[in-house]
Amino acid sequence: MPNNTNSRRDFIKLAAVGAAGMAIGSQASSYASIIGSNDRVRVGIVGFSDRLQDALIPGLMKNGAAQNFEIVAVSDIWSLRRDEGAEYIGKLTGKTIAKARNNEELYDRKDVDAVIISTADHQHAMHAEEAVRAGRDVYVEKPLANSMADARALLRAVKETNKVVQIGTQRRSSQGTIRVRDYIQSGAFGNINMVRLYATVNQPARWHRPKLVAALRQEDTDWKRFLMNRPKAAWDPRKYVEFRLYWPYSSGMPDQWMVHQIDALHMITGLPHPRSVVASGGIYQWRDGRINPDTITAVFDYGPLNDLTKGFQVIFIGQMGNSAEGNNDTYYSNGGTLDASKGKVTPAGGLPERAAAAMNMKPNLLPEIKLTEAKSAEMADTATGADDAVSAHMRNWMECIRSRKAPNADIQAGYNHSIALCMTIAAMHTGKRATFDEAKQEVVTEK
Repeated sequence: MPNNTNSRRDFIKLAAVGAAGMAIGSQASSYASIIGSNDRVRVGIVGFSDRLQDALIPGLMKNGAAQNFEIVAVSDIWSLRRDEGAEYIGKLTGKTIAKARNNEELYDRKDVDAVIISTADHQHAMHAEEAVRAGRDVYVEKPLANSMADARALLRAVKETNKVVQIGTQRRSSQGTIRVRDYIQSGAFGNINMVRLYATVNQPARWHRPKLVAALRQEDTDWKRFLMNRPKAAWDPRKYVEFRLYWPYSSGMPDQWMVHQIDALHMITGLPHPRSVVASGGIYQWRDGRINPDTITAVFDYGPLNDLTKGFQVIFIGQMGNSAEGNNDTYYSNGGTLDASKGKVTPAGGLPERAAAAMNMKPNLLPEIKLTEAKSAEMADTATGADDAVSAHMRNWMECIRSRKAPNADIQAGYNHSIALCMTIAAMHTGKRATFDEAKQEVVTEK
């Protein structure tokens, strides 16, 4: 993983803002009192993406009138996307949307109170750090960070500025996930002994954007700003547009899908991060120039960090060449099975009477329970659109901007899923078992 320390100075130009911590601090410290229960909150968009169009803007629009939020500006370093964004949002709102060529221009504006960040995976934490240092509250897409250095820097910035930051792991606002969490933590399910997380599709076009790649010209964007603190690299429109296929901008399936499922597991179990991870991945189906695997398996050891006698195993399987398993999260105990994606508990696999009797034990078979009638799409990572979870998540962010309370997917939740993600990436890239050094807050691989 790249060293992020030196080049951060080039791109978080809030040495202007970093040193202006005191000046911005005046704005930051007084901001809570400026935004009252009836005051309009003006939102800037950082990165006009497909995700933004499919889910985030619809989620905001569903709640915007009631919460008195409006979009006023869009920042994108690519002129095409910047113009498209202003036009698209303008048609939705009936208002003229200001355009910023970069985030410095956006934060020079006095009419932007908060931002929604939907940029490339490797940029999320740095863009969020820019925003909070500039005195803005933030909704930032997941993953929070695929580098621990970036994750640590943002965690520190949020603690120093006390800004409201919501990470786009919307399962934390899903009624389905909340009910699963309450059921697991009630003890009724028994001790978890294994969890299987599947994220499978069969889509050769997944994460490919050939029309956008063809439309992108180097002179219409800022390649250096795209790279941020990643190593210098030759201009490549595919890496710019199709970043999910290329490390070090994204790890692909772990960044995009696994994070949702692992973050939900953290919420459901109350555990902060794995104790260890081993992982393996490869390109077995789509040999199309990508770097990131189209097939991956990661195995996690979870449990109390101070008690290795307790815990359970988690297996994540990501596959892009066969969709048989779909997207589901299944929890297992001695008494049965919980399909968290459907909110259904069954005695399947529980301890039957015959097997129990052989050891003078009582059978352990859970009753069949339906925890929620929520659609499975609410739990699915590949679903698009402003479903109930996205809408609730956006509303929670808006409410927290006014109340100054921690949102459902707060900075610590994002930091914790970043630990799990960075451990997975390290294990996958090295072939070694990854653990986490609590003192240094850094991923460690076996010698």
